[in-house]
Amino acid sequence: MKFYSYGKQTIDESDISSVVEVLRSDWLTQGPLVLQFEEELAKKFGSRYASVVSNGTAGLHLIGTALGWGEGDIVLTTPITFVASANCAIYVGARPDFVDIDARTYTIDVEKLEHKIKMYARQGKRVKAVVAVDFAGNPCDWDGLRTLKAKYGLQLVNDFCHALGAQYHGDEHYPAKFADAVNLSFHPVKHITTGEGGAILTNDTEIEREVKILRTHGITKSAELLGKNDGPWYYEMRQLGFNYRITDFQCALGMSQLARLDEFLERRRFVARYYDAAFRGDDRFISPSVAPNCKHAYHLYPLQVRFDRIYVDKRELFERLQRRGIHLQVHYIPVHLHPYYREKYGFKPGDYPESELFYEREISIPMYPSLAVEDLEYINGMIRESVAN
Repeated sequence: MKFYSYGKQTIDESDISSVVEVLRSDWLTQGPLVLQFEEELAKKFGSRYASVVSNGTAGLHLIGTALGWGEGDIVLTTPITFVASANCAIYVGARPDFVDIDARTYTIDVEKLEHKIKMYARQGKRVKAVVAVDFAGNPCDWDGLRTLKAKYGLQLVNDFCHALGAQYHGDEHYPAKFADAVNLSFHPVKHITTGEGGAILTNDTEIEREVKILRTHGITKSAELLGKNDGPWYYEMRQLGFNYRITDFQCALGMSQLARLDEFLERRRFVARYYDAAFRGDDRFISPSVAPNCKHAYHLYPLQVRFDRIYVDKRELFERLQRRGIHLQVHYIPVHLHPYYREKYGFKPGDYPESELFYEREISIPMYPSLAVEDLEYINGMIRESVAN
């Protein structure tokens, strides 16, 4: 029986050769391919700067630190995201809070966001930043977010880990145009992989400088930042940083993958079109919708199942499909419902009803470039068979 996961990497001989070449070279880490990968990322996504890091969570931690989040600051995100989108506020001493999703796009609801900002203002508190997640590869309402940024003096972070290659108003370079900082992940299930890894995009020189120092223990050798200079060996730790570096062989893999990103996107969109045709019009399912001004990147295909209209519950559906070789996932358990958040901050069921309803219905079905038509036909057939009785 063939095995289908909700997502997986696509590796070919060119990827393997690129890594082997570095393994035979003099530089395994802190070498020239780090800078080269950063330059290629900045060019691809239209940002002034790119800084590669050890993973996407490290990227969010560095962004929060570089933006100066701290005690008393409020950072908002949505419940339908990986926990790192909220945890990054806690790492730096800020307080995370949430805004419900838009039921159509599954991204942050801009009207509810403004309501939450005003609620805090009435309490004499100010929201410092918003971490907006381009969930599943679907861009947020960035025009609306930019309006709120200007109106309330917010910092905007784009958690872009799902959306490499997405377009907003026909522009693939939108992330760094709207957000102060943009976070990427290169985990194996993402659009491109370095094994583990991530990157931060920005057009802000100060954010770039902070990130570069913070990712390497707070240490610098830059002459203009040194208090003194004893010689070519000399460096100074200017602030408390972290070891969030990435290796040269990971960057080699990343560059090889980045060169094929458009090919991967074409295949993902092909898979999405198949699923759209298969599930739309069937009132047991809700397919993801895309606004006319957006082009989805389809890291995920979040299919909602109306379990009140079928004869199996979610657990049973998962188990039936696993027996047929199809291994689903759910994206995500709403962050505010995790025990840590309930116990520390007092969140409870019912706080964010759209997110909670989405969680009850959502299944992430297989979405990756190597799926062929016969695979899609099998997946579609098995889903239909599994919900039929």
